[in-house]
Amino acid sequence: MDAENRVVLNVGGIRHETYKATLKKIPATRLSRLTEALANYDPILNEYFFDRHPGVFAQVLNYYRTGKLHYPTDVCGPLFEEELEFWGLDSNQVEPCCWMTYTAHRDTQETLAVLDRLDLDTDKPSDEETARKFGFEDDYFSGNLSWWQNTKPKLWSLFDEPYSSQAAKVIGVISVFFICVSILSFCLKTHPDMRVPVIENITVQTAENTTAWTLDKKATNAHEAFFYIECVCNTWFTFEILIRFIASPNKFLFLKASVNMIDFIATLSFYVDILLQKFASHLENADILEFFSIIRIMRLFKLTRHSSGLKILIQTFRASAKELTLLVFFLVLGIVIFASLVYYAERIQANPHNDFNSIPLGLWWALVTMTTVGYGDMAPKTYVGMFVGALCALAGVLTIALPVPVIVSNFAMYYSHTQARAKLPKKRRRVLPVEHVRVGPPAPAPKRGGGPNAMNRGPGPKMVGMGMGLSVTLNPNGVGLETALKAPLLSQSGVGGGPTAPLQPLFPIATMAQVALAQPTLPTSVPTTVPAHQPPTNTRPHHSPSPPPSPTRPLLGSSSGSIGGVRGPESSQNAETAESSSQEPDSPGGLTPSTV
Repeated sequence: MDAENRVVLNVGGIRHETYKATLKKIPATRLSRLTEALANYDPILNEYFFDRHPGVFAQVLNYYRTGKLHYPTDVCGPLFEEELEFWGLDSNQVEPCCWMTYTAHRDTQETLAVLDRLDLDTDKPSDEETARKFGFEDDYFSGNLSWWQNTKPKLWSLFDEPYSSQAAKVIGVISVFFICVSILSFCLKTHPDMRVPVIENITVQTAENTTAWTLDKKATNAHEAFFYIECVCNTWFTFEILIRFIASPNKFLFLKASVNMIDFIATLSFYVDILLQKFASHLENADILEFFSIIRIMRLFKLTRHSSGLKILIQTFRASAKELTLLVFFLVLGIVIFASLVYYAERIQANPHNDFNSIPLGLWWALVTMTTVGYGDMAPKTYVGMFVGALCALAGVLTIALPVPVIVSNFAMYYSHTQARAKLPKKRRRVLPVEHVRVGPPAPAPKRGGGPNAMNRGPGPKMVGMGMGLSVTLNPNGVGLETALKAPLLSQSGVGGGPTAPLQPLFPIATMAQVALAQPTLPTSVPTTVPAHQPPTNTRPHHSPSPPPSPTRPLLGSSSGSIGGVRGPESSQNAETAESSSQEPDSPGGLTPSTV
């Protein structure tokens, strides 16, 4: 009785045995609905076969036994989820001890999705992908691409994808060169040795009540060469941003990108600065307006298009936004606490050189101390204030050190995945789908007759012997026979495909096979039709007095000269001569292989 309650499961070649009641513990799953009527049940071995991962199934079966689902450490997360979905289980039932390990693949998938958005791959996309990116895939498939549709992707790749071609690399080098020259010029023109004084000739009154002329330095301006350098650089920047805007696949996304906004504002600031110098130089606060030209420094972020490391660094700060917010919150909390403490600690004792006259001044001291900078411009003078300062320095070290490993971990994660993606092959091997064996009746045989090539449509030459439903198949070499009992219902028709009439067997199937195999003689020349381009496969000579079959004469048939129950026009004449003709004694069942 115990054997009747057990069930054998063969998963990936590994046999598992359990009780049927165990599989009923979790209803509405694949294993809880096992019946012997399923296609994967083997009645000979009395087992169910599943071509699935055997390592994951061990944990699945253990879940039925214990009610606890653990995650195998040697299996990738997506594979585990796919197997659970096949067995009809919920992936959220994983035990808490394995949850962090199990969900690690989801973080990896998010990281890979981010890297896809960063567009770090340097491979050239296909023409179909390019057409889909620019929105003219319909014209691409129809072959009606215009000149502009062919030129636009090339311009975009040339100016926005530095690694797409050798010409794009040259454009990228030129762009980086002008960025570096522009930043260097912006910095050097503030040096005193690089500035030219503005001399003004003024009239002064001397002590002898006479008038004299003198020179006075009114201001200093940058050397005139820096202006021409800026003009050349900004001419290139203007040309570049216009070409990229015109050739961009999506104008809205182009303007929305932060790097493009910085490039546009920095280029516009140059022309605004020229207008201010020409029309607003007489204003008193005209120098303050030059402060806005500092936006040109932000052009350094344009280098992110040419360096994957800068992209990873920026993405690391984006991914670590929560940790950075937590760090700032801890710092602000500590700054406020220790600024208040040091203010009152310095007032407890007599301190004529007190630097902490207010709490806002203490905020600056606490910030400098917690970040371990320590300018020394403010320092506590009392013992209580020194104790507060020591606590402030220790708290600052711990506060900054705690979130930093998370930020470093994010950077290492993005960098390692980027390096791994660069080494992976871009084209994966295509895996063909599983072709299941079709179980059912064989395909119907093609019609005989109707043309000289009619016999070539079937899988091979077949013969219906004696009109008794016995099918005899010859192998390609004409040696050996394969016998199979066909359906008991036969048909009889003319050569040209005339009307058919059912023939009923006169004996049982076993008797029919015996009678067919026990026939004493069969004709050596059997009437069938062979096309002219298909010569006989066996040239073995025979001693039949009848002439060899011509390409238009039949080759195989029954004793009555019919082809599969179809009587030809010469069947009445060949029926009498076929029985009297000689045949080879070694032919099995009266068949002559030499006629094939």
